[in-house]
Amino acid sequence: MRFTLTPEQTEFAKSLHTALDATADPWPVLVELGVPALLIPDRHGGLGAEPLDLVVAVEELGHHAVPGPLADTLAALPVLLAGHPELLAELVSGTRASLVMPPHAPLALSADRYFHFDGDTLATGEPGPAKASVDPHRHLHHIAPAEPLASGPTVREAAARAFNLATLVTAAQLLGAARAMLELTLRHAKSRTQFGRPVGAFQAVQHRLADTHVALELARPLTYAAALTLTARDVSAARVAAAEAAHRTARTALQLHGAIGYTREYPLSRWLTLVRALRTSWGTQDHHRGRVLAALTEEPWTWD
Repeated sequence: MRFTLTPEQTEFAKSLHTALDATADPWPVLVELGVPALLIPDRHGGLGAEPLDLVVAVEELGHHAVPGPLADTLAALPVLLAGHPELLAELVSGTRASLVMPPHAPLALSADRYFHFDGDTLATGEPGPAKASVDPHRHLHHIAPAEPLASGPTVREAAARAFNLATLVTAAQLLGAARAMLELTLRHAKSRTQFGRPVGAFQAVQHRLADTHVALELARPLTYAAALTLTARDVSAARVAAAEAAHRTARTALQLHGAIGYTREYPLSRWLTLVRALRTSWGTQDHHRGRVLAALTEEPWTWD
């Protein structure tokens, strides 16, 4: 199994990084670069790319803290809406859509369109009033089902794949956010001085940063492997590892920054709140650990 990216995927990530660095409004840039079209088949105007291509893209989006319903629009809905080419065309053109799949994705993020899946029925959705999130850049909505779009075993099978893809994308976002926090903390450790030396010169600080880096480097190949297999076991294992690595990075970043890390004016807070929100999105850590355990013990387990 290949655990390294192709030159094309590496260049794609670099192009995204450059483009996002140069704009304050990322979504039109992503549409221009074809990111919403990655998982949509070419017969519907998409790019027909592989899940690993999406993981590469979304890690960079997490690195830049791009807001919005990324897992829904980029991963879950291209699968669930496979029988509705007119709706897929909307996604390709830049419509941001959000989806609820109770019980593990019970709330939607603010979007242009909303969808509701429960049991074995997919429907359009009507949003309730916006609610605050731990991340001030995320606004949440309860969604009521409206017009049914499809139902039956086929839709339920598609929902299981959609849930896995959304979980995988969440892991990629967490990796990107953690990488951004580590980079910011490294710069801070090099510039802040104590006792006449940069704090990064102290061995205890170096060990914390090294442990954080190792956790991220161990979680990344798990995420790449899950993008190739898309099994519940591999996707959930990647999600658990990415969330734990991001949580460890957040703790290290806060401890090494000191009080300034808690302030909203300082850039670190953007990723701290994003990681806190993502850590419980598309299933809790306990849920995903349960899926891994069920796979290892060969016990029955479904996405819900």
